Amino acid sequence: MAKRDYYEVLGVSRNASEADLKKAFRRLAMKYHPDRNSGDADTEAKFKEAKLAYDVLSDPKKRSAYDQFGHAGVDAGAGGFGGPGGDGGAFSDIFGDVFGDIFGGRSGARRTQRGVDLRYDLSLSLEDAVNGKEVKFRIPVQVDCQFCGGTGAKPGTKPKTCTTCGGSGQVRMQQGFFSIQQTCPTCRGTGSVIEDACGHCRGRGRIQEEKTLSVRVPPGVDTGDRIRLAGEGERGEYGGPPGDLYVQIQVKSHPIFTREDSHLHCEVPIGFVTAALGGELEVPTLDGKVMLKIPAGTQTGKMFRVRGKGVKPVRGGVIGDLICRVTVETPVNLTERQKELLREFEASMKEGGSRHSPQSHSWLDSVKSFIDKIGL
Repeated sequence: MAKRDYYEVLGVSRNASEADLKKAFRRLAMKYHPDRNSGDADTEAKFKEAKLAYDVLSDPKKRSAYDQFGHAGVDAGAGGFGGPGGDGGAFSDIFGDVFGDIFGGRSGARRTQRGVDLRYDLSLSLEDAVNGKEVKFRIPVQVDCQFCGGTGAKPGTKPKTCTTCGGSGQVRMQQGFFSIQQTCPTCRGTGSVIEDACGHCRGRGRIQEEKTLSVRVPPGVDTGDRIRLAGEGERGEYGGPPGDLYVQIQVKSHPIFTREDSHLHCEVPIGFVTAALGGELEVPTLDGKVMLKIPAGTQTGKMFRVRGKGVKPVRGGVIGDLICRVTVETPVNLTERQKELLREFEASMKEGGSRHSPQSHSWLDSVKSFIDKIGL
């Protein structure tokens, strides 16, 4: 089933502000959260849909990709650059805001969060996929701001302890008989506030840069295979470990060969005379050329197998074969003399009866028998 537009899911316009997005998600989360609708699969699905929409649109990088390319720009199976999934820090923050006063909040300050896994789509030629290759590529990454050292405060200053919560990141509120602990609304659980933000990172403590990575593509990979680069994903929040980067392989189409598991296939056109009299034909492979022997009387569709000229599977096993399918090419653009010769040839063929074209005569006999049977 096609995914709904994320702006439609949240019920906001495409130019909605961050505050509008947060307000819209708070409303939907209060309505559809599973803890309020126990056992209701429909509301649980709506809650997950709203959470995913907010996770994408509240992240400037993901929102930009979504605005440009739609779901293909942020989905893991689509060719875009981004995290393949997970709840993400944005949801953790707003979850605390929405449900802290209902379910007792979270104990202690914000916990460290592992960084999001990222994906990079790597397009390879068939030759590089079969033989393997060292590939270098560049990706955008979040790094600590060098001007503020990652604090988010203007150089020469530092964050100050939050006076509302005393640096704990949590405040306690009394509601009737209940004492409820929830995230501090002033510092949002960090325990500190920035009075004068760094002008380079705008108080975020992180900036985006490009990083060059190198990956060794092993021989035999195919479309759908992926290579994991541990620790090369998005940086974790609040001191958490980074995620991983998954390099997704996509093999380009080839003008001659198609691949099926460990075998390669190709179509080989041959002339009418070669098909009738037999001969030898030079056929390309990924590591050179081979001579293919064509026996006399070869028909279209005949398969020839060249052993060991396919692909060695990436996970081990026997090297596949090259399978050549012959197509007999009918002559075109004939001269009058050539046409005359073919008519003479056809006349001589008829003198031999079914001996020279048994398939045609067998088919004609079957047609005659069928017509006689139904009385036409």
